[in-house]
Amino acid sequence: MSTVRAALVQTNWTGDKETMIKAHEDYARSAAEQGAKVVCFQELFYGPYFCQLQDSKFYEYAESVPGPTVDRFAALAKELGIVMILPVYEQEQPGVLYNTAAVVDADGTYLGKYRKHHIPHVNGFWEKFYFRPGNLGWPVFDTAVGRIGVYICYDRHFPEGWRALGLAGAEIVFNPSATSRGLSNYLWKLEQPASAVANEYYIGAINRVGIEADYGDDDFYGTSYFVDPEGKFVGDVGSDTEPEVIVRDLDMDLIKVVRDRWAFYRDRRPDAYAPLVEP
Repeated sequence: MSTVRAALVQTNWTGDKETMIKAHEDYARSAAEQGAKVVCFQELFYGPYFCQLQDSKFYEYAESVPGPTVDRFAALAKELGIVMILPVYEQEQPGVLYNTAAVVDADGTYLGKYRKHHIPHVNGFWEKFYFRPGNLGWPVFDTAVGRIGVYICYDRHFPEGWRALGLAGAEIVFNPSATSRGLSNYLWKLEQPASAVANEYYIGAINRVGIEADYGDDDFYGTSYFVDPEGKFVGDVGSDTEPEVIVRDLDMDLIKVVRDRWAFYRDRRPDAYAPLVEP
């Protein structure tokens, strides 16, 4: 049986970018010390969730990808021998900004990035002020722990990306998020297990914790988790109030078992549905 030990990090805002980065360096080291071979951080991991406001001063959190933060964690990934998914605020060029996740392999190689497609713009989540819709499709990255995909927060409400990642052979899909208590609780433990079942891979769902009072009253409720291709939680979900490094063993052989059971690649491709009667 092949097993991947994987980690998720949920945490609260420390007050500034540098202490947030240092905290995540410590979280990555803790995950590696527990034997994790891949770790994903929360959405916009080195900053507050500033989208509760509309203020151009927060553009200063954006940087190139790859760039200083990705390079810093790529060096750490190489040191620790761990794959990293790094959700950051990307500036492609001045005024062209994306909600992005960089993927770094266990040897420190930058493999590429995913840009969030679906951008909400509702009270407390004014994201269209900050981000363009993603334009890189739904890439799947070949890493030291297998084939990894990324979806980001609001994306999870839309099935097309989940499906594209499955048909492209993703084995683990990470969904880093910032979602508030009272808004999405009823969906949090429903949508992602359902997507794991529909597309027959593991999903790692991450949500930050706490209220970032300087920015708004969104109450981020954590409860990060891994779910398997049969829709079952892998161990307990995370705390709904406290920072936590969640480390779980993922049985990768289960993916093949489930995909063979349901003939995933044979019956689920769009071209599988030929007309029953010739025209």
